[in-house]
Amino acid sequence: MAQTGKAAIYQGPQKGYAIEEVEVPELEPGSILVKVSMGGVCGSDLHIWRGDSPVWAGLVGRTGGHEMVGQVAALGQGVTTDSLGQPLKEGDRIAYAYFYPCLHCWSCLHGQFAACPNKTAKMSSGYTRFSGAFAEYYYLHPNHWVFKVPDELTNEVVTPVNCALSQVIFGLHQAGLRFGDTLVVQGAGGLGLNACAVAKDMGADKVIVIDAVADRLKMARDFGADETIDISQTTDMMERVGRVMELTGGKGADVVGEFVGLPSVIPEGMSMLRAGGTYLEIGNISIGNTVEIDPAALFVWGSKKMVGVIMYDPWVIPKALDFLVRSKGRYPFDRVVSHKFPLADINEAFKQAEWQNRQGDQTKISRAVVVPA
Repeated sequence: MAQTGKAAIYQGPQKGYAIEEVEVPELEPGSILVKVSMGGVCGSDLHIWRGDSPVWAGLVGRTGGHEMVGQVAALGQGVTTDSLGQPLKEGDRIAYAYFYPCLHCWSCLHGQFAACPNKTAKMSSGYTRFSGAFAEYYYLHPNHWVFKVPDELTNEVVTPVNCALSQVIFGLHQAGLRFGDTLVVQGAGGLGLNACAVAKDMGADKVIVIDAVADRLKMARDFGADETIDISQTTDMMERVGRVMELTGGKGADVVGEFVGLPSVIPEGMSMLRAGGTYLEIGNISIGNTVEIDPAALFVWGSKKMVGVIMYDPWVIPKALDFLVRSKGRYPFDRVVSHKFPLADINEAFKQAEWQNRQGDQTKISRAVVVPA
């Protein structure tokens, strides 16, 4: 008799998820079957939930979620170690990437795996009902990146590793953040909080965080922010830009990171940069949302740069795990996951995590996770 498990199947915008019992696929050589321990409700999942993401239509009838941690349930033929050569066996906890660079395109051949235009193709061509985090199992295809999780890290801390934390580490690396730099963080959600801690670990002298939710700004301080700017307490964009200039001695920030997913904040963030500074764009992942900018004023005359980052290269996950071990007790990563929901209550998890339409209590929720078992 074939093995089965429960999976949350996306029904469409505002229709939520339906729980179905589905068959577990046979393992190919080189693959791994993962028993999911936790699946995080990420900002991009909320975009799909609302229907303002361009990928939502392709996910109807499929399993959602990508941010997760789990245990090895079964190893495919030929799999004996993780990607760093550490022995791997059933029951080991693992962190892993949810996308698969093709290894054959121009970007991959030049070592730019995060830039692979085909990196999400396997999620469609090799799709199973266990190709998402919101299920009891996850199917890791061959040619995956997988890493054993250190025993001292809890599932709550590790769940965001393959998404928010790794994305931020790679993004700040690509933006060229250096020792002694100033970083402005636009948005103190999951990405922004991680950015505070990572930037301080990279040697940033000053981290300035901008948000409209007082509790998020308070948590940002706990994650290493030196200064915070409450949007609700300022009159307009120029007041906030002026405050950043004041905090940086009039020169502006070395790096400004957009971590909130609102195109309207881009001109403001660009205006906060010093001449020659870099604007890191991570949050805006929904195609079709636009903003009007003056390229001469915001880019050319200031010799400023914009770096767009989506996903990351393979070296990032083990670096992220090492960082969590090294900084244990320094930053409250154990507080990021604030609410847990059983798989059967996944629709309630999304309602509570939603921030755009304010269905949940955003003064209390920082990250919701779904626990399959």
